[in-house]
Amino acid sequence: MFKRDVNNIKDLILKNLRAQGLETPLLQKRLIDSWAEVAGPMVANYTDGLFIKNQTLFVHLTSPALRSEMMMVRSELVRKLNAHVGSQVIAEIRFN
Repeated sequence: MFKRDVNNIKDLILKNLRAQGLETPLLQKRLIDSWAEVAGPMVANYTDGLFIKNQTLFVHLTSPALRSEMMMVRSELVRKLNAHVGSQVIAEIRFN
C-alpha cells in the first residue's frame, strides 16, 4: 500500500495564488469590497473613492464633518477591516 499526499483544496488554491503573485491583490480587493459592511451604510454613502497603496487605505469622503469623526476611529477601522479579510492587508487609513 502506498501513502497518498492529500492536501486541502483551499491550501492548494492559496499556494497557487501566492506562486502567481495574486494573493495580495485579491486580499486588497476583498478589503475594499468590505468597506461598506465594516464602516456602515451611512459612511459608505459619503465615500467617493477607495484605493490601497503601500499598506495604506486612502478614503475620499465628501463630508468634512464625517472625515473628522472618522479620524478618531481609524485605528479601530484598520483592525476591523483586517479582521474581516483575515489577513494584515493595511496598516493605516488616510481620509481626504
